[in-house]
Amino acid sequence: MSRVKTLVLVDEDLEQRSLVADWMTQEGWRVLVADDGERGLELACQNRPELIVCDLLMPRCNGFQLCRMVRKNPNLCDFTRIIVTTGGGYPTDRANAIEAGADECLVKPLNRNHLIKCVRQLLGDSDTTRRMRVEKELPDLRDSLPPFPPVIPLEQAPFLRFWGVRGSIPTPGQSTLKYGGNTACIEVRADGQIIILDAGTGIAPLGALLNKEFESRPLCATILISHTHWDHIQGFPFFEPAYKPENLVRIIGFKGAQEGLRSTLSSQMESPYFPISMSELPGNIAIVEMRDLKFSIGAVRVEATYLNHPGLCIGYRLNTSAGSVAYLPDNEPYQRFKYHIGNPGQATTPEAIEYARRQDQRIVDFIQGVDVLVIDSQYDSIEYKSRIGWGHGCVDDVVALALSAKVKKLFLFHHDPRHDDAHIDSMVEWARSFTRTLGEDLEVAAAQEGLMVSLAPARAPV
Repeated sequence: MSRVKTLVLVDEDLEQRSLVADWMTQEGWRVLVADDGERGLELACQNRPELIVCDLLMPRCNGFQLCRMVRKNPNLCDFTRIIVTTGGGYPTDRANAIEAGADECLVKPLNRNHLIKCVRQLLGDSDTTRRMRVEKELPDLRDSLPPFPPVIPLEQAPFLRFWGVRGSIPTPGQSTLKYGGNTACIEVRADGQIIILDAGTGIAPLGALLNKEFESRPLCATILISHTHWDHIQGFPFFEPAYKPENLVRIIGFKGAQEGLRSTLSSQMESPYFPISMSELPGNIAIVEMRDLKFSIGAVRVEATYLNHPGLCIGYRLNTSAGSVAYLPDNEPYQRFKYHIGNPGQATTPEAIEYARRQDQRIVDFIQGVDVLVIDSQYDSIEYKSRIGWGHGCVDDVVALALSAKVKKLFLFHHDPRHDDAHIDSMVEWARSFTRTLGEDLEVAAAQEGLMVSLAPARAPV
């Protein structure tokens, strides 16, 4: 009697997980399910499955990490096949998944016949025809956040300040003087903490200000990295507080598609690109790769979620005693994206549309009722038509998301490098006109370098 084949199915999406589990059970498989990557890896190590089907974007251990760890395990590496699933369908995601050790990458929502055919093809491969996988040693990726004592007076008025608002590349010049040309960086001060969202070129002038403000006093700052595309990390080598031995700079993020956070940040400072390596920085640099999507920085409660962008991109929500801030720097809303981009012949199926609706609803739930939303609004509706699938938002969809989530204040962010001040003005006016037409009171503005936004707790109803 042949051995019943075992599948470890790992997906945070309950509906997709249940659907695939039913299909594979009907095919005679023993199905073990998990809703996060860490538990999925445990099940794989304990049960030596013939097949793992896992999503790319999962809490505690993403799909890229899971693939690498399975391929590093001598008991699984040449026995277990891996199918990775993704809601985005970006070619770079597929390439990175295969490089990490996946055998196949399928776009959600999954089609039963396509999945079964893929499984049969993979299980028919002989071990001798499988490619060799050579992986680097993986570090222990356990959450390790030290205590976060207050670093500024608790009575200091809380605020958010924009230091870099541009996407892709810095754009200095006369035509961008109003909104600014530095890439992504936002400072948030609340509950005794200094929290910096991303380290684009805007972090350089922020660092200069902090150096002047603190002088010889020790500074402790926390940088939350959304992802490691250049426009979100390229300013860190010029962050002056990292060069003072009395300072502590905590950098928190999530492991990316290919390299760890430390490796990626360090590589841009290696010779011949930069004269000083990260290891030579005089300041105390603590880099932490998170697994959990909820953690705290002092009294600030932080929530994280995966965004729809090539590779791995994280959005953050900061819940402070003075209100909430959501930061979604690079994100393409799913419904319009999936309507145009998907499996051939499946882009407009009811299943695809429903899957996209659920993914957008997940973002709406994440930003629900937030006081300040800073979100990728790179394109206007005309531009977006030729840039579908690039991983960035259209202002129409962004306003719709904000209205659905009952956001208090919306800031258009990640301005296109080709947009001058006049173009951004026109996008803001269109968004405001749209909300007025709908009878909504959503406050809309464009993120602007130097703009300071006060945070204050919501007033109790009279």
